[in-house]
Amino acid sequence: MHRGGSPLAALIAACIGLLIGSFLNVVIHRLPKMMQREADNYLAQEAGQAPPHTDRYNLLTPRSACPHCAAPVPGGYNIPVAGYVLLRGRCVRCAATISLRYPLVEIFSALMSAWLGWHFGLGTAGLAALLFAYFLIALSVIDAQTQLLPDSLTLPLLWLGLLINLNGCFVPLSDAVSGAAAGYLSLWAVYWIFRLITNKEGIGYGDFKLMAALGAWLGWQALPFILLLASCLGAVIGIAMVLMKRKAADQTLPFGPYLAIAGMLMLLYGKSFLYSGLY
Repeated sequence: MHRGGSPLAALIAACIGLLIGSFLNVVIHRLPKMMQREADNYLAQEAGQAPPHTDRYNLLTPRSACPHCAAPVPGGYNIPVAGYVLLRGRCVRCAATISLRYPLVEIFSALMSAWLGWHFGLGTAGLAALLFAYFLIALSVIDAQTQLLPDSLTLPLLWLGLLINLNGCFVPLSDAVSGAAAGYLSLWAVYWIFRLITNKEGIGYGDFKLMAALGAWLGWQALPFILLLASCLGAVIGIAMVLMKRKAADQTLPFGPYLAIAGMLMLLYGKSFLYSGLY
């Protein structure tokens, strides 16, 4: 078992999470756009046309700007949460509404970081857990908004899980390698069984890779519980949204956020559960 943290570790982790949460908002907003721009340029190239996007656009350039009028955000308003409050949720130039997602991601990142800092401390396991959480937050919001799980996040998360467990930080390396393989193959099998029965695609390939990444971090033993918990969460929330008429009954729902929630719970409490005699 990892040594627990302290109130000071939780406070430091919360401050780190608040700052990282601001960067996660950039990743959440820009990464899908970067993927779309790359796809547009590729299709144009295949058609023998000039690429439609030639300006530099990545996670660092250009500077943060209003998505409505493209006015740069003044430096003093880039402070996490406080900037949103000072702007009263509106662009300083065009007064367009700024999405509430921005402060919510920052607050959630801070709270999750405090929780992990309290649980693990700020040693190797604690810092690794923070990294794990930040990847999952970004993936969850991107998937919820676009139903995409970018390879540029899922694959580094997978490899980081294997590297973190080289010395058995969370699970032995052999369990991590088996978990990565079993995680991918389990959802791959579900995908093909569902497709053969219904002739529809029920799960995306990004979910395979996210499940593989969770297996690399948490080991193959955690996978059945992750899949069961994620499926139950997805079913309950999906039914609730249909009943509230927020979603159509035949509308697909992103599975990534539920996998992420289940993965975080297993990171925090899985070891005591798996070795309590219930598994």
